[in-house]
Parts: sequence; C-alpha cells; structure tokens
Amino acid sequence: MKPTGGDGLNIQDLSGQQSFAVLRNTLNTIPAYTWYSLPSGTLTFVNEGYGDYLGLPKDHPLRLGLETGVVWDTHLELLHPDDHEESRRVGETMLRTGSAGQATFRVRNAQGGYRWFLCRVEPFRASDGTLLCFIGINLDIEERKQAEFYLSEGQRLAHMGSWAFKAAGFDYWSSELFQIHGLDPSGKPPTVEEYLALVHPEDREFMKQAIENILADHREFDFTKRIVRPDGKIRAVRCVGVPVIHGETFQGFVGTGMDVTEQEELAQDLRRSKAHLTNAQTLSHTGSVGMEVRTKRIFWSEESARIYGYAPEMEPTPDLILQRVHPDDVNLLKDVLKRAAQGAANFDFEHRLLMPDGSVKYIYNLSQSMKDEAGNEEVVGAIVDITERRRAEEALRQSEERFRLVVESIPGLVVTTTLEGELEFVNRRAVDYFGRTFEQLKGWRTSDAVHPDDLAGAIAVWRDSIEKGISYDVDHRLRRSDGVYRWFHVCGRPLRDAQGLIVRWYALLTDIDDRKKAEQKLEEQEMELRQVLDFTPQVIAVFGPRRERLFTNRAALDYFGLTLEEWLKGLRCNVDHPDDSKRVQAQWDRAMSSGSAFESEVRYRKGDGSYRWFLARFNPVRDDKGQILRWYIACTDIEDLKRTEEKLQQENVALRDEIDRASMFEEIVGTSSALQTVLSRISKVAPTDSTVLITGETGTGKELVARAIHRRSHRALRAFISVNCAAIPRDLIASELFGHEKGAFTGAMQRRIGRFELAEGGTIFLDEVGELSADTQVALLRVLQEREFERVGGREAIHVDVRVIAATNRDLKAAVAGGAFRQDLYYRLNVFPLEVPPLRDRRKDIPLLVEYFLDRYARKAGKSIRSFDKKTLQLLQSYPWPGNIRELQNVIERSVIVCETEIFSVDESWLSQQTSDQKSGGKLYLSQKVAATEKEVIEEALRESQGRVFGPSGAAAKLGIARSTLDSKIRSLNIDRYSFKPRS
Repeated sequence: MKPTGGDGLNIQDLSGQQSFAVLRNTLNTIPAYTWYSLPSGTLTFVNEGYGDYLGLPKDHPLRLGLETGVVWDTHLELLHPDDHEESRRVGETMLRTGSAGQATFRVRNAQGGYRWFLCRVEPFRASDGTLLCFIGINLDIEERKQAEFYLSEGQRLAHMGSWAFKAAGFDYWSSELFQIHGLDPSGKPPTVEEYLALVHPEDREFMKQAIENILADHREFDFTKRIVRPDGKIRAVRCVGVPVIHGETFQGFVGTGMDVTEQEELAQDLRRSKAHLTNAQTLSHTGSVGMEVRTKRIFWSEESARIYGYAPEMEPTPDLILQRVHPDDVNLLKDVLKRAAQGAANFDFEHRLLMPDGSVKYIYNLSQSMKDEAGNEEVVGAIVDITERRRAEEALRQSEERFRLVVESIPGLVVTTTLEGELEFVNRRAVDYFGRTFEQLKGWRTSDAVHPDDLAGAIAVWRDSIEKGISYDVDHRLRRSDGVYRWFHVCGRPLRDAQGLIVRWYALLTDIDDRKKAEQKLEEQEMELRQVLDFTPQVIAVFGPRRERLFTNRAALDYFGLTLEEWLKGLRCNVDHPDDSKRVQAQWDRAMSSGSAFESEVRYRKGDGSYRWFLARFNPVRDDKGQILRWYIACTDIEDLKRTEEKLQQENVALRDEIDRASMFEEIVGTSSALQTVLSRISKVAPTDSTVLITGETGTGKELVARAIHRRSHRALRAFISVNCAAIPRDLIASELFGHEKGAFTGAMQRRIGRFELAEGGTIFLDEVGELSADTQVALLRVLQEREFERVGGREAIHVDVRVIAATNRDLKAAVAGGAFRQDLYYRLNVFPLEVPPLRDRRKDIPLLVEYFLDRYARKAGKSIRSFDKKTLQLLQSYPWPGNIRELQNVIERSVIVCETEIFSVDESWLSQQTSDQKSGGKLYLSQKVAATEKEVIEEALRESQGRVFGPSGAAAKLGIARSTLDSKIRSLNIDRYSFKPRS
C-alpha cells in the first residue's frame, strides 16, 4: 500500500512523524470511519467522523494519534461483547502474518447503541518493506444486516430457504435451508451427490431424473419430495425454481425450498378423512344430500347417487330423483322438494324407491336448514338405505310369531319379565296349570302360587339375580289349579342388548315332581345300601367322577381310625404306603382316561401306624349315556395271603437253589476223581468274571464245561454265545465276532451285529480258539485288555461287558513256541486253565454214561430197553475211545436204532477196527496202558502232596524218583500240577 498526501507527495518519502501527520490528514478527509494502529496492533488514531461516532473528547489521544502504550486488544472494549472472540481471532491472524484482513462486528456509539460495520484492514509498509502500521476503514452495514435479518427471520418463520444451483451443485444455501435439512449453517452448500444422499430413498430416483430434466430443459419447476435428516426424521420439502439467463446464456437456477411437512400431513389427513367418510357412507348405506335455496341446485354424495341407482358423477335434478321414487310416494317427494326450495326448516320421513329391476328400496330422510359462511341458505341432510332394516324387521316379526308358536309347544311353563322383574308374558301352559288369568299371576309374590315353605327362598334367589344380573336355577313347588303342589325346576336367563345391558328376563319352569320322588326313593335306597356296606367286612369307598369323596363304610373308618367328616374333608387321609402311592395314582389316572376298571395290590396304613396288604378293585358306575357317575372301590385284606405267598416264594427260591446245585452239571455225567476235580474247579471259577481256557482232546465235552461255568455265574440270565472258530472261514471270522458296517467289504449290504455285541452282559465261548488268524488274535487281545472293539469297516469304539471262555484241543504252548499263536494272547486267555480229562482216564464213568445215553435215545426212539449184557459193558470199558464221549454217544445212538430186544448190545465189529489196531500194534496198546496207569499214579501222588513236587513230603519223594524226572513226566503226560494245590 502506498498512500499519498493531498499534494500528490508520496508519504513514504517523508520522515516518520511527518508521514503519520500526513496520514492523519488524509484519513480525516475520507467520508468514512477510518483509523490506523501500530505494528503491535495497538489502536493509535481514529478520524474525526469515527471519533464523533464513538463520542471521544476533542483532546482524546486517539483523535491526535498519540501513543498510549496499551495492549493491542484494548480497543475490543468498543465492540459488542458477542463479537470480541471473532474480532480477536482476525486481529491475531493479521499481526502474526502481517497481511490484510476483514471482519464484521458491532461498534458502540456515543449513545451506547450498536451498529454493524464491515472492517477492512491493510498493512502500511515503508519502501524497504518494513511494516509501519495497519490502516483500517469501517463501512456502516447496519441497513444490510437488518435486511438480511428480516429475510432470514422471514425464511425461518415460513420454514423456507433460498438457494442457487448450477450443474456442479449448489452455489448458495440460506441458513434456513440448512436448518430445514438438519445441517450446520456454517457448512458449505452440498454437491449434487450430497444432495441426493439427503433425499428419501423412495424419492431419490425421481429427484435424480428431475435434476437431469431441468438442466436439459432450462425450465422453471415446482415439485415436492421427502428428505431424511441426520436425526432420522423425515420432512417434506417443496422446491420452486426459475432459470437465470443473462442474454441468451443459461447461468443456473435460483429458487426456494419450503418445509411443507405439516401441510402434506394435513392434506394426507384430509384425503384419509374423505376416504373414511366415503367408506363409512358406503358401509352404512348413508349418503348426504342438499339444496341451495337461492339457486335451487341439488347436490349429493357418491353414496347417495348409488342408493338411487345412478352413476356417482351424475348431477342430481328433481326429475332425476322423481324417476326413482315409488309411484305411491311421488306426491310426498314433490311436496318435500317444493318446501326445500322455499327454505323449509326440517324434514324427517321415509319413502320408497322403485328400481329399474323392479326391486323396492326403503329410504329414511333427515335434513335441516342452515346457512354457509357467505350467508347463503341451504337445506342439507342425509338419506339412509334402510331396506335391510325393514327386511330384518319383517323377518323379526315372522320370527316372533314362530317363536310364540314354539313357546306354546314347549312342555313347560314359559315366563318373561321386565328388567325390574314385572311379569310380561306367560305361555298358555302356564295359564292352564295355575288356572288363573295373566293379571292374577302378576301378583305371584303375594299369592299361594308358590308353596309357602319355598316362597321366601324363591323370592331371595329372584331378587339376587335381578340385582346382580346373573342367571339363576332353583327348585320349588308350584300350586296346580286343583290345589296340588308339584316340584318345578326354574331356569332364569337374562336377555341382553348389543351393549350388554339386560332388557328382559326369560324363565322356563320344568315339572320335576316325578324326578324328585325318584330321587327321594333313591336316597332311601342309598341309605339302605350304606347300612349294608357298613356291615360289609371289606374296606369300601365311593368317589365321584373327579375323585371327590362321597362315602366310605364303617369298616374303613375303623381301620383307618378316622371319622366320616375327616375322611370326606381329606384330613389325615394320606394312608397309602409311600412305595405304592405313585403306582396306584398312575393306574387310576389311566383308568379315568380310559374309563376301565382295574385292580391293584396296595398297602394301607392302619390307625395304629402299621400297614396291611389289600387287593383294591376300582370299578366305574355309568349312567345310561355311558358317563361315569361314581367310582366304587372295594378293598379285601390279603395280608395273610401275602405272608403265605412270601413264604412260598422263599421256599421256592431255596428249592430252586437246591435244584440248581443238583442240576448244574446235569449233562456232565460221572463220578470219577478226574471228573470231580474238574467240577470242583468249575464251582470255584464260575462266580468270578475271570477268563477261562478249557483244554482237552476232541469230544471230551469242553462246551458242556463252558455252559456249566455260565449257569453258575451271575451272568446266567444273560446270553451264552458259542462260536466254533475252526468252522468259520478265516476271512469271515472277524466279521462274525465283531460285526461289520454296511459296505465294509463286497457283499456287506447292511450293518451286522457281531457275536461279542450279542453276548453283552453274558458269556461268549470261543471253541477251537487256536485256529484264529493272526489279525483276529490281535483284535481278540484288544477286547480282553480294553473291553472294546470296532466293527469291520467301522471307526466307532464299542465297549462290551462280556466274559470270555476259550477252548482248544491243540497244544497252545507249542503253537506259541512255533509262532502260530500270540504269547500275550495266550497269557490273557490262560488266566484260569481247566483241562477236561479224556474218556480213557474216566473208565469208571463209562457205565453211567452208557446208562445216560441209553435212556435218552431209547425214549427218543420209542423203545423199551431194560438192561444191557456184561459182555457189552466190558467191551465198552476196554475200548480206548479215541473220539472220547462223542464217539461213545454215537455208538450208543447207533446201537439203539438197530436194537430189537429189551437187552442192549453193541456190535463188536463197530469197534473192531480199533481192536485190530490194538492187536496188530500190541506194543502201542501196552504203551498207552502204561502211560495211563503212570498218569493216574502221578496225579494221586500230587493230590496227596497237595501239588508239591519236591521236598520231604513232595510227590517225587513219595514216588521215589528224582525231581527232574517227575517234572519231565508231568509235562509229557500233560498234567496240571497246580490243580492239586489247595485253594484259599
């Protein structure tokens, strides 16, 4: 900035004091409020006009340009308090940057008032750029501010804002427009995208298309759309805009936006009210109609036109109306129209319409005279289509006639009374029964129509019902015309209107005299029955259909120690034994649902606290419709019978135990010491769950031993599953034992349960266990160790509780040594070894076995064989029986089949092959005899020494042989020396 003096001299060329003097003179000549401040911002000078405005004295330092040494913002005291902060911000910015600035604020004048000023400030610098001062000019904008205020206030009051718009967006939004949209007025006008984001989603596409159209057509527009404010509120805004064109160039649009939410809501309510009125008129068949008296113009609503059978838009005229009026009512309507045209006051009448299809409508008219706002007289009213009401009235009249006929045919006395209880109607039967007129019956409360003993009660019930508005049922006696009183049941019911208010009472009096006499007779019979039941020694009780207590006899009261009143009230009646209560309750619940009788054994507590057993029989008693009326319960004391049953049961259990002990080995026949040793070991191992390994030659009865162990175990009531491992192909043995899943292998069409699962809780017998493959041995070992397995093709571990008993005729120790049998599996199976002796070691048992098999097969063949010769017995005892008991069984069965006498014999030729072998190989037979004899001697020595081999009392010392020799013979003869040791 380069100010100059009045003579054109450059102020910057003067000295400091001269330049400021020239500057003051210059500012005083400017017809505006001017001033300057030091570079520090301190106000130093105001021109004369500004000093006069502020009311400063003539010698005030600010008029003279004298430095006062105050801080720069001291002059803010001259401004309005609300403008201090903004003015300080602008001043600090100029001082910090040394740049020009601008601000608007209010300055206090000499009278204390405030006016708005626009202040513009420029820095004044020396030629070398040094800041000398700030020069400012204050322009009075009070009138402009007032205009802006009035405009803004007008927009606020009218909820209307102004805007300017171009293709890129809005150039200007007034403060009120920001307020309408719920935005901060200090913000910038929105772009097109920002503006569309404010529009309601349902109106957004419409607005987008409207903006495109107005920018393309440059035409004025007027539309209303909805916006969504940031607070979620929805407002309706009407936008009116006109194009701005300079010359022929389109500049944009200017216009207003008005919040018309309330107007839109009112318009919507008005439309809704009009629709409701139209619907109401349609539903109620009510139309509006009127006539302007001065012009004689008739107007009506759409429903009125429909009632008359015309199109809604058709203009009504007197002739048009009279065309539809019934001929008998035309004169009436003409008179009404004439009087209406003369301004007659009110009309209230009915008439008929004759429709083109020949049907007749009934119309009710109601109108009155009134004046509109302009003072014009009108006759307005309503017409109601009452055709349905007229039809209903006619139907009601006919219905009442039919009702009267029905009432007269009812086999009872029918009475109706008013709301207050005054007699209104009685049917013909009532008049005939009482033999009195209707007028005479009105005084029934003071006459002898009701039996004197029943009158007070009848009146009390009747009054209570009248006061409370409730139905009533009462029995009392009424006097017949011949003076006889009979019992009647009176059933009174109120009739209510649509609002629920009682309008009259109906009563039906039914003759129940015969029923009353029957009930009296029934009560007498019931009393007699109760006396009979009291003499009955059984405990008897009678309950209602919902278990309500009705009666119990004297025997029951004496047993329970109760009075009849206590029993009826259920006091101290918890007499069921705790263990029986829920069971009997459940049985009774089921019986009540099915309506069937049942009986149950239950213990009831006696009066002294003890319990006795009773057989309780529950029987329903039904009426002729099958509905249960009573439950009769008869309880018979069976305590002594129960005691007898318990004693018999105990004796039965003892007898069964004795039979079990006697028959546990019923299929194992023999008394030899070798067999008795096996049976003794069976008795010891059976109660346990230990795994048993049964060894012995084929045909010795290993499965019988396994079954005997099972029968004597606690698993006897569960399954015994027998599996012959040698009879099942190696590829299928795993599936047989453990089962398989569907699709586990070719042919596995469905899941199969294995033998181990079938034996759950019981015993599985694995015969010929030595024939298992290596893979199956591994799976069996897992079952024995972990009690679980997986089905073939399955992944789920299945836990089982099964006892395993295995059997073999092979030498498993040799198989283990040869690698054919797993050692760990052998030790798992050999927990309790049990060897079954061959038949050649049990020759003492052959006669018993022969007798046993002979009896079985003789009965089976239907033959009577009384004895067998000694030669046959000697032959059987001398034979070595390599097939053991199975071979003996087959020989006996074959011999029974061919036997034709009562003396049993065996064909020696059947044993000849073995006998010839013995003869031809006498050396072999002798060795067998020696081995058998040697085994018996060694076993006897072990038995006497209780299984001890060495030592002074050992078997080796008793036999006089070396210990090593005896050990060798025990192994070669397959003797289990441990079986002779005593069991603790």
